[in-house]
Amino acid sequence: MVWHAQLDLRYRLESGRTVARHVHNGPLRILQSLYPEGDATCHNVLVHPPGGLVGGDTLSITVHAEAGSHALITTPGATRFYRSEGPWATQHSRLTLDDGARLEWLPLEAICYDACQARNQLQLQLAPSAECMGWDITALGLPHANLPFTRGQLEQHIEIPDVWLERGRIDAQDQRLMQSPAGLDGQRCLATLFFASGSPLTRPRKEALLDIARHATEGHPLARSVGTTSPNPRVVVVRALAPTVEPAMQLLRGIRRAWRAEAWALSAADPRIWSM
Repeated sequence: MVWHAQLDLRYRLESGRTVARHVHNGPLRILQSLYPEGDATCHNVLVHPPGGLVGGDTLSITVHAEAGSHALITTPGATRFYRSEGPWATQHSRLTLDDGARLEWLPLEAICYDACQARNQLQLQLAPSAECMGWDITALGLPHANLPFTRGQLEQHIEIPDVWLERGRIDAQDQRLMQSPAGLDGQRCLATLFFASGSPLTRPRKEALLDIARHATEGHPLARSVGTTSPNPRVVVVRALAPTVEPAMQLLRGIRRAWRAEAWALSAADPRIWSM
């Protein structure tokens, strides 16, 4: 059976409390809103009950954070792109932030199973005083289970229109890409963390975010395969390659905590579901 699921999620600030409202079509939901940090920040867990996507499946997620709201969105587990006989499986997420809104987009990793045909797309629209912190983490195959990614393709797309574009296609049979030091160098986890603003960051603020990420990388086991840049005055990006998800996730979580404290003067607490 092919699934076509859609979730439209909207956040609004009401009397100092960020309130989530949503409509859905198909197997895509959010769990109860949580407020572990107080009323200003709404935490939600996005759930896809089937547990993964097969060829022909489409997940469409739209998030609209209205003025002054602050939301954190994560998932209870990995998104799984399963084997396909030809059709593509697509996840498309569109995030729109109004002035003064903050959004933390922190889904757990996407896993590309052998012979999958996967598209994972993320697009952001930010008003001038809006800010978004998020990541995209992808595992190619399941190394711990001795299930390598030997066939199939992944298309990735992350975009802030006219500001920043990350786009690429990974073909499992392209050995030059998969194994070359100029490509993935045998690594099987790709991770990107970003801080994006609707207006150019001040130089001191941008340098502080860059310094935090670079300091966290020093001495880390992944130090040789991590890069921190600002491709546009509105964006700071950390990119990492790792043999498995765990070291990449550990690094990005640490940077995210420090960025949160520096940029927003908020505590570094992780979503509760990550420790369950």
